[in-house]
Amino acid sequence: MRFRPAAPEDAAVAVPLIYSSGPVAFDYVFTTRDGGDARAFLQHCFVDGAGEFGWRNHWVGQVEGKVVAVGAGFGAEAKWRFTLAAARQILRHYGLRRGLGVIARGLRVESVIQPPHGDMHYLAHLAVLPELRGHGVGRALIDQLVGMARDVGRSRVVLDVAASNPRAEALYRRAGFKVVGERKSRLANERGRVPDHRRMERIID
Repeated sequence: MRFRPAAPEDAAVAVPLIYSSGPVAFDYVFTTRDGGDARAFLQHCFVDGAGEFGWRNHWVGQVEGKVVAVGAGFGAEAKWRFTLAAARQILRHYGLRRGLGVIARGLRVESVIQPPHGDMHYLAHLAVLPELRGHGVGRALIDQLVGMARDVGRSRVVLDVAASNPRAEALYRRAGFKVVGERKSRLANERGRVPDHRRMERIID
């Protein structure tokens, strides 16, 4: 297992993995009634490279040269850079009318899955190919991203996990994370209900 920074050519594997890390929330925000597709938007962002969903913000794990995992880690200082990139990407991909609705839904989701603040180092979009789950790849990905947080001087790593995903929560607990809060969700549309989310935290020694 080796890790490296993501690259644009990883999109074919990385984008479906990113989507799988939170499909209901992604569909709630980025899928539109007139055919706009969340995965198509994530593809647009990943290849563009900028912002939270861009390839520059991700690392991939490889086994025998094949991408099998993806994840991201960033601090609160990225907020405005990510916000500006997201606005540009949304308006370019959806146009003004549809884009304003996407932005509004994204802001609503932030009431459930809040961006990092203060000294937090936030882990996001953690995903492993289904056939390799339960084989230590997810734990290796977390250890890699936590190690990177330590290297840049962070002392607190946080993530959010859907309350409907106990398997992922159990993995994070084994990796040293503890639940420090839970946010209830009332967000729903024809594509589904965004689940409640639990915030988990690990203090780095």
